[in-house]
Amino acid sequence: MRCEVCGRTIRGSPTKVEIEGAKLMACNECAKLGRIIWEEETKHGQDNRKATVGFVPRRTQKKPSEAQLDPNQELVEDYGSKIRKVRENQGLSQKELGKKIKEKASVVRKIEAGKATPSNTLITKLEHVLKIKLLVSVSEEKPQQTMIPTPKSPSMTFGDLLQLKEKKAEEEPVERGQS
Repeated sequence: MRCEVCGRTIRGSPTKVEIEGAKLMACNECAKLGRIIWEEETKHGQDNRKATVGFVPRRTQKKPSEAQLDPNQELVEDYGSKIRKVRENQGLSQKELGKKIKEKASVVRKIEAGKATPSNTLITKLEHVLKIKLLVSVSEEKPQQTMIPTPKSPSMTFGDLLQLKEKKAEEEPVERGQS
């Protein structure tokens, strides 16, 4: 017998499934795509009727929510470069570190590049494996970062031209009176 969903030969007994309202005979793999239906024969006198019993597959359990960090702690600012430096000092590749913390190498790569922020559990794993501190206490008063003025482009604005014109206008009468 062939699966009515994928067309493969069904090994073992087929499963009757309801997928988007259609009742089909499916293999075990395709049966996961719908709701499994069992049909039981019941005898009531001379009457042979089939009663359909619906079965909903067991749902996967949701992961428990991650433990919340103490609100007085935050991730260090340069966590990516810090993780990369320590990993390289320990002679680990991204793949090896990923295996140790049970994550893919791509996750480690994204964290090191600063493209992803590690979850609370991942922070804990990284701290344990690399023996580093990624969480720091948040101080009540954060130091004010002073803005360093960046040099502007050498081109002048209309405002600059007006100021120059005013300065020249102020200086010219003084120079004429002296000569």
